[in-house]
Amino acid sequence: MTSDTYSNAIAWIRVLRPFAWGGAMLLLPAPWVAMQFTHEVAWTGSDFIVFGAMLLTACVAFEMATRVARVPSYLLASLIAIGAAFLLLWANLAVGIVDEPEHAANLLFLGVLAVGAIGSGLVRLQARGMACVLAAMAVVQMVAGGIAMRMDTQESPAFVLAFTGLYVVAWLSSALLFHKAAKSCLAE
Repeated sequence: MTSDTYSNAIAWIRVLRPFAWGGAMLLLPAPWVAMQFTHEVAWTGSDFIVFGAMLLTACVAFEMATRVARVPSYLLASLIAIGAAFLLLWANLAVGIVDEPEHAANLLFLGVLAVGAIGSGLVRLQARGMACVLAAMAVVQMVAGGIAMRMDTQESPAFVLAFTGLYVVAWLSSALLFHKAAKSCLAE
């Protein structure tokens, strides 16, 4: 890896770090602000604790990625994966992807995140392994979406298909960027 490539990755990390932590600090009180204007948002203390834990987890995942990133493509892949995982969990817990959050089909989508968390640990965040983990997440996402569409739900199959497709694209985009990062590190 050339020193210019490494310097670019470090420069991006320095720029993105305050946005990650600052964004989390701005997002945490957002539901409380919304509660002041509408009764549609009714969070409890435990909702804020869970949301805070999600934000902290995302920021810590970002910090871990920055410690491993040696090329900008690794960092971008990490940002896509972390952001998609955060939004998947948030949607699942807040309103449920399929019907209400308690619907059994929603557990399938949590399985996608479990594959990502366990896989990331097993490959120690190395780019080549992360490409495989994200590809596996895309496959699990497709299977989860397929099963969810067949379950007895009130949700439109078209919505579940579109939701699943969007996440498959996110996971595969991240996988391709991790693959590019792995090739960049091997070439140098």
